Amino acid sequence: MNNSRRFNSPAELKAALGEQLYIASDEIATIMYLCQELGKPLLTEGPAGVGKTELAKAIALATGRELIRLQCYEGLDETKALYEWEYAKQLLYTQLLRDKLQETLSGTENLTAAADKLAGEEDVFFSMRFLLQRPLLKAILSEQPTVLLIDEIDRADAEFEAFLLEVLSDFQVSVPELGTLTAVHRPLVVLTSNNTRELSEALKRRCLYLFIDYPTIEQEMAVVRLKVPELSPKLARQAVELVHSLRSMDLRKSPSISETIDWAKALVSLNARNLDLPTLETTMSILLKHESDLQRVKRWLQRPSGGGRAGEDVDPRASSWRN
Repeated sequence: MNNSRRFNSPAELKAALGEQLYIASDEIATIMYLCQELGKPLLTEGPAGVGKTELAKAIALATGRELIRLQCYEGLDETKALYEWEYAKQLLYTQLLRDKLQETLSGTENLTAAADKLAGEEDVFFSMRFLLQRPLLKAILSEQPTVLLIDEIDRADAEFEAFLLEVLSDFQVSVPELGTLTAVHRPLVVLTSNNTRELSEALKRRCLYLFIDYPTIEQEMAVVRLKVPELSPKLARQAVELVHSLRSMDLRKSPSISETIDWAKALVSLNARNLDLPTLETTMSILLKHESDLQRVKRWLQRPSGGGRAGEDVDPRASSWRN
């Protein structure tokens, strides 16, 4: 039975994502709705930490579908993404069924006859019982509709990307021992990319495209207020504005939305009333994960134009980055 939820409009989908604490723009809601209507995969690109993976998780919850995730990495191949045979289990069954095998092979006159007779039984050992389903095949064979998240496709090799094109074209795979396996329900596919390499035009043609950038101050404010309602509105705005100032700097890694949320939660835990210099200096490691970035920002905060003295509020709107 297909129990997954379908949406009648982008506005309905946007509201459903909001129920899952994901604040979607009109563009995100519209493209996601069209993926549902057209049955096309979604390729979403953008900086790390802007909510691409969270979008897939939220749409799975909103539709009531199981989320199946394939995390890509360099060297990923078909066996890790699609399927492989459980040879250890096959061997165990062979040992357990040794007496039965001997009975089956009794009466054979030579090795050739024994091998031919054994070949007639090989379907027992190359059946679904011994097939280890990896994410792609699991999504294809699932009895219920799924959301297939192919995370950070840009980290995989171009060869794997070419293989993926075949799967996304018709959602069927060929297993030599079993034949062609076709999707029971066409998965809702979300591919994410952090732009570490250029993806092929062939892949982009098969997908609807969405670029997700860092949110505006008001959008990120809404996320923080939703995720960390205990934080005062004044402090929430100061925190978000400071994060946006940091993102304008030449850092090795800019703070992500999730790190903004973590910092907001930390400020609540510390009972912070304002963003004074000691609070900033002792909590910057929640936002910045490279020592060079931490030292650079601390120097910036200590400048009259960049920060403030101990005990004073830091107004990020009055701050500016100086190389």
